[in-house]
Amino acid sequence: MTTVLAESPPSPALADATTVAAGKRRVLSVSTIAFTLLFAVWLMFGVLAIPIRAELQLTEVQFSWLTAIAILNGSIWRLLFGILTDRVGGRLLMTLLLLAAAVPTFMVSFAHSYYTLMALAFFVGIAGNSFSIGVAWNSVWFPRSSQGFALGIFGAGNVGASVTKIIGPALIAIVPAAGLAGGLIPGGWRFIPLLYAFLLVAMAAATWLLSPADRYPGKGRALRELLRPLASTRVWRFSLYYVVMFGAYVALSVWLPRYYKDVYHFSLPAAAGLTALFIFPASLLRPFGGYLSDRFGARVVMYSVFTLMTLAALLLCVPNCTITLEAGSRALHLGIGPTLFTVLIFALAAGMGVGKAAVYKYIPEYFPRDIGAVGGLVGALGGLGGFFLPPLFAYCEGATALPQSTFVVLLLITVTSFAWLHATVLGITRRAAPEIRHDIDGVQPLLAAATGEFTP
Repeated sequence: MTTVLAESPPSPALADATTVAAGKRRVLSVSTIAFTLLFAVWLMFGVLAIPIRAELQLTEVQFSWLTAIAILNGSIWRLLFGILTDRVGGRLLMTLLLLAAAVPTFMVSFAHSYYTLMALAFFVGIAGNSFSIGVAWNSVWFPRSSQGFALGIFGAGNVGASVTKIIGPALIAIVPAAGLAGGLIPGGWRFIPLLYAFLLVAMAAATWLLSPADRYPGKGRALRELLRPLASTRVWRFSLYYVVMFGAYVALSVWLPRYYKDVYHFSLPAAAGLTALFIFPASLLRPFGGYLSDRFGARVVMYSVFTLMTLAALLLCVPNCTITLEAGSRALHLGIGPTLFTVLIFALAAGMGVGKAAVYKYIPEYFPRDIGAVGGLVGALGGLGGFFLPPLFAYCEGATALPQSTFVVLLLITVTSFAWLHATVLGITRRAAPEIRHDIDGVQPLLAAATGEFTP
């Protein structure tokens, strides 16, 4: 007689672990793709505003406000969206956000006045709140030991800022200004928001159909309890760091095409392409920044990043000018050519890419039960930095007649943040040894040489 041994079914624990692993992968994949698209929509005026400026004869200040107004609406609601994600779930909220952004994006294609475009750009800006949703949504699926890397991968969706800069000039040139299908489909720069609107609707359907059922870490908790961590000075310190790492990144993403065009006289396609060289490292190095933060701690990473950015910004402040010496017999030329400028911008972007991940590594370490609220506030203030900086760049340039004043502003906020970080470290090191050793945001590697007890 032959005995047939039936395979024993997988244990409930193993089946549950497999389901959770699959859910994590789907959440990370779907949220990253959605965030990339929404980020492209959020910052599309960085390129579109250049042909719009020529069409509507905008002043420099009008141009700066058009590029910045979407950033405002993509920042002010981040705290709310972070809290809502913990309460109603990332799947539902991301789907609704994609649909909400599609409507004003579609309408941009048919706008013909500056004030109409300003109003629509503001509503398009709601797309920028996708970051708060994605951070809270992913954090609830990943353990603390891998949250830095996971959030780094999700945050790499910042690369969406380069999408319009890569495809925009080509589409503007290819699609006739008169449009297609007898003018039914608008042409020139107007074709791009129309295309994005259809992609947003398609992504909304994909997000709802492909994502696992939501989790609700904030369900049942009082709003006052969710907001309590925001009274911590530490949260505001992290927010200032994020102004440097993310707000300045957003501002430069919309400002650099104009800078390359006006200062170095590049064509729009070339200026947009060179700006992409800034966007790629500032976005794609974010997972690497998450890995480094998981491995060595956020503080060590932030020290390195602030040092790099301070040096790069200092050199970018050098004005293009000629100094006459010895009664006009000799001349000293100062300034940075386009090649060196691009190298320094790349270095600045690398620091931002790594630094953005490091800032968000702090949050689940210090506030594991309040990632939605704290991450939302940090993201909101960082995004507001991206809103205020382009007009500030324009006003400073108008006052000094120096385009390089852009980087003077950046240098000042970078040095201020660096000083606050260092003051915090000095305060920690003055405390008793047990308190130092229980610090969790990365000071341990700094003590390794002194104690000999730390193992990375």
